[in-house]
Amino acid sequence: MKQTIKLSLIAASVLALTACNQKAQETAKVEEVKLETEVQQQAYGIGASVGNFLQKDLADKQGLGIELDQELLMRGFKDALAGNSKLDDEKIREVLTALDTSVREKQTAKAEADAKENKEKGAQYLAENAKKDGVTVTESGLQYEVISTGEGKKPVATDVVKVHYKGTLLDGSEFDSSYSRNQPATFPLNQVIAGWTEGLQLMPVGSKYKFTIPAELGYGERNLGKIPANSTLVFEVELLEIQEEQEKPAA
Repeated sequence: MKQTIKLSLIAASVLALTACNQKAQETAKVEEVKLETEVQQQAYGIGASVGNFLQKDLADKQGLGIELDQELLMRGFKDALAGNSKLDDEKIREVLTALDTSVREKQTAKAEADAKENKEKGAQYLAENAKKDGVTVTESGLQYEVISTGEGKKPVATDVVKVHYKGTLLDGSEFDSSYSRNQPATFPLNQVIAGWTEGLQLMPVGSKYKFTIPAELGYGERNLGKIPANSTLVFEVELLEIQEEQEKPAA
């Protein structure tokens, strides 16, 4: 809450400074910005950093249905700068605390609505995908397609595997890819999401499969940013190698 109040005050200050300079810019040609010295770059960097925050902060609030009157934001700054604020410090804390509470409540409501929508879309997608030729559905609900089959052995859950993969959401947006990093991933098979633990045990080394993983076999109700809550996930996975689990040191 304190961080929100602090950033809100910074945002108001930037808006006010912008307003103070706007009139002059409308009547005179704006001088080209000079960023020749480190001090100039530092000053500009601070302004750009705060400006970037302000742009995102106002857009986020607008997305939640909170419209802030920018004229009043600028007026509040100018009045306070002149020692003529219409609100005392206690009232400012009160209203900004109320704003922070409102933002959190709306964020929670939106997250719940989005999670519900993702679950419904996932169920519909899985039902349609299961009807496609070449798609196999396991008892757990995992869906897979064989893109190519290798001739190596299949891993077990206690193995360490080396894979290349690409993960996307149902809309096709990519949230992770070892191909993009040009670096295969290596991990114990029993320490990843359930859909991967089950699915990779179906694959001989050298195979490439496509997995469609229901949310309950993925990250469930957790919101991980790029992976929203209740997301059905689509992975293309290439099993490159099995590395047997190393013996644990004696206790």
